[in-house]
Formats: sequence, structure tokens, C-alpha cells
Amino acid sequence: MARVFVYGTLKKGQPNYKHMINTAKGLAKFQGRGRTVEKYPLVIAGKYNIPYMLNIPGTGHHIAGEIYSVDEQMLQFLDEFEGCPDMYQRTLMRIQVVEWEGKAGAGEARAAADGVLECFVYSTATYPPEWVGLPYYASYDSSGKHGLSYVLRESR
Repeated sequence: MARVFVYGTLKKGQPNYKHMINTAKGLAKFQGRGRTVEKYPLVIAGKYNIPYMLNIPGTGHHIAGEIYSVDEQMLQFLDEFEGCPDMYQRTLMRIQVVEWEGKAGAGEARAAADGVLECFVYSTATYPPEWVGLPYYASYDSSGKHGLSYVLRESR
């Protein structure tokens, strides 16, 4: 099992969460909520209003999201879904645990003792330069005050 941190449309209550609970795509078990240890810019960009975490450590906010344990099948699905490695790149990042629901094994309990876990995160280093000038968010909600409604793939 691998640990994945999601901050956008794959979170509970968001448009693509259905994929996280579709066992035909693999297994994803919700473990808790967290936020990035380092600050990153989270922008909503493109004609489909997609949330992107720009891989610019030290700029922006501590991004809020959810931590999942996923099997290899789900990880492969997420790589395809996220357009990895072209649109997003899957990298390990340090995530501060805010709220833990997972039943921790000895290794996980030790890792979470200081409240920090290493998780795979889909961020991007391949973005148009003008995205750096977009507003930065600490948390993503597809129906947030930003008014930038996410466009589902099936509606594009």
C-alpha cells in the first residue's frame, strides 16, 4: 500500500471523489486529514478550472487535503487520471497530520508520532508561467467563493 495526499477534486464531497471509492479502480482507504509541511501555490487554472499545486516549495500556503492508503491498482489509476507525468508529476512530500482516522501499525504510529508522514502528491512543474500570478488557495472546494466551477471530464 502507498500513501497518497489529495487536495483537489478527489477529496470527499468533490466532483471526482467517486473514483476514490470505486473499487473497480482499486482500493483507497481514507486515513485522515493533513496539510503540506512546506508552503506551495494552489491555483485554479485552465478552461476547465482544474486545481493545480505548483511545485514551487516555500511559496503560497500549507495546502489542506486528505490522506489515503491506496493499493497498486489505484495508484496506477491515479497516475493515468492525473496525466502523470505530463500534466502532474507524482512526488513524495511531507504532510503534517491534522486529524488521523487510520488504524496505525507500528511503522505508521512512529511516522505519525511527530505528526509528519511522507505521501505521494500530484503536483506540477509543467505549467504556463502566468499561472504563478493567479490567486493562491490554502484549500480547494469546487464550489468555493472563487466562482470557478470545475468542469467534469464527461462535460468537456
